[in-house]
Amino acid sequence: MNIPLVDLAAQSQEVEEELLPEIQELFRSGQFIGGKAVELFEQVYAEFLGSRYCIGVGNGTDALEMALRAVGVTRNSEVIIPVNTFIATAEAVIRIGAIPIFVDVDEKYLLISAPNVAAAVTSRTSAIVPVHLYGQVAAVEELESMARDAGAHIVEDAAQAQGATRFGRSAGSLGSASATSFYPGKNLGAAGDAGAVITDNESIARTVRMLSSHGSIVKYVHETVGFNSRLDAIQATVLSIKLRRLNDWNARRRQVAARYDQMLREIDDIILPKSMPGNMDVWHLYVIRIPQRDAVLKRLHEAGIGAGIHYPQPLHRTPALIDIPARAYPVAERAADQILSLPIHAHLTETEQQFVVDTLLRALRGRGL
Repeated sequence: MNIPLVDLAAQSQEVEEELLPEIQELFRSGQFIGGKAVELFEQVYAEFLGSRYCIGVGNGTDALEMALRAVGVTRNSEVIIPVNTFIATAEAVIRIGAIPIFVDVDEKYLLISAPNVAAAVTSRTSAIVPVHLYGQVAAVEELESMARDAGAHIVEDAAQAQGATRFGRSAGSLGSASATSFYPGKNLGAAGDAGAVITDNESIARTVRMLSSHGSIVKYVHETVGFNSRLDAIQATVLSIKLRRLNDWNARRRQVAARYDQMLREIDDIILPKSMPGNMDVWHLYVIRIPQRDAVLKRLHEAGIGAGIHYPQPLHRTPALIDIPARAYPVAERAADQILSLPIHAHLTETEQQFVVDTLLRALRGRGL
């Protein structure tokens, strides 16, 4: 078998009949930058999250940087981020000239740890970035008083949690602003790079929209030096169509996760992922922890199973970030040697999933393939 981590071809096939006529109509209109398609997606995605504003941009990294700039992060200020995340979270901070302050994650969920954040807050803290990793929402409510007391903002990195909720509130609607990525492999993925900033704050929304278009709200009137980072109309069209299916796709991911739980719950060598109370997880990734992870991963790949590691190095061990001040982060360091992401997506069949589990168990037991 060939079982990818996420099956983008199957997803595309599901939407193709509905998508192609809309793409054809878009080409006939010639509205490739901005226009009705972008406005429609921004409206429906904001409504989906229960927020006032959505500003489509070119990618998730730009989205996070612009969100941070819009809430007031400046050069040499400090931004607290979890050390267990994709490098883009740190890149957005560094590109501003601000200083990323790494904190360790909690042992159970591998999400940002409120006690560690409390120990890291200083008078220079301008933002705290909870990352909603693997498809579930960090406990943002535990960070609110810390941010308020420091005069800082909470800016969510919601790139892996489209449709996830915490106590009924959507990921991406819990802070001053949030950033998300619509990279193709996300739960809501474009046909290329795309991203968005979401906020209830009119001033933040205006600043992000201005930054994303060369620092301009009115054409050729440039209030600041900005970016060329706009959501193009083709990607907006793809996203609008996929958004109509997102709740169903997320429900199917939860079914896949539940089957994994059932199949693997009696295996002593495997630590299964857990959802935090109050969360409705959308299972962007199904991340287990196992001994001898690299040997097991090799055997899965040899069997045609697209398992992965998210992430093989905590940020402080990433070569590009080696000069960032850091300390020991024992939970993230230990997890980095154990974590393994199994295939999970809305189109994974029970037969494919059984093959993944059977191969995993054979590898763990050292019996080969």
